[in-house]
Amino acid sequence: MTTKVVPGVLIAAPTPEDVSREAAARMTRAIHDALKERGTAAIALSGGNSPNPAYAILATQTIDWNKVHIYWVDERCVPPDDARSNYGNAKKAFLDKIPIPPSNVHRMHGEAEDHAKAAAEYDEMLRDTIASKVAGLSALDLTVMGIGDDGHTASMFPGNKSHEITDRLVAAIPPAPMEPHVARLTMTVPILESSKATVVIVVGKSKHEPLERIWAASGDVNQTPGRIIRDFRGSITWAIDRAAGGMT
Repeated sequence: MTTKVVPGVLIAAPTPEDVSREAAARMTRAIHDALKERGTAAIALSGGNSPNPAYAILATQTIDWNKVHIYWVDERCVPPDDARSNYGNAKKAFLDKIPIPPSNVHRMHGEAEDHAKAAAEYDEMLRDTIASKVAGLSALDLTVMGIGDDGHTASMFPGNKSHEITDRLVAAIPPAPMEPHVARLTMTVPILESSKATVVIVVGKSKHEPLERIWAASGDVNQTPGRIIRDFRGSITWAIDRAAGGMT
């Protein structure tokens, strides 16, 4: 039997709707904690379908959005109005529903022709706009993440060794091995692991096997990049449904 060690707090909710409520509650708490402590909050969003319902709930919470800055964990290299854009999806599910100043929304420019330059510019912007630091690096107050069916997280895919990039906060990634087959921009381990709070939203039976590999006491991070979350320094909350937990 494989030994499992879940890093952080595990919330196993009955349904995806319950997962969204639990995740949104913890996201709200992390934002409120940052606002109370420093008067500002820096949060990073992930794409995919799983977090959108939680974002919609977050939009209904009482939060001073004038003091919140929003970033992206990763982005597909497509225009912002493309159906595949993480920013575009978050805009529909979340941003269009909250009174946040446009200057507080910091999207990745996936449409740029020079992906490496776009990554470098986002890196510089993170360092300039996030005041909180851990070990001299920008530290987010909240990071929302997910897990792919292949065990990837952010835009770190099995075999591409992007988890080994430590000399920058953002990297350009070649076209993904899964749909959509487009290049990506992604935050790297140094900034992700320094987040004060991370909420990982995992829904569906197809996520059970990769979760088992992530939670295994030992494993290959190159084959299961989601294992990087195990070493995050801040609080980690796993919000999963019964299907993802193998309980159905």
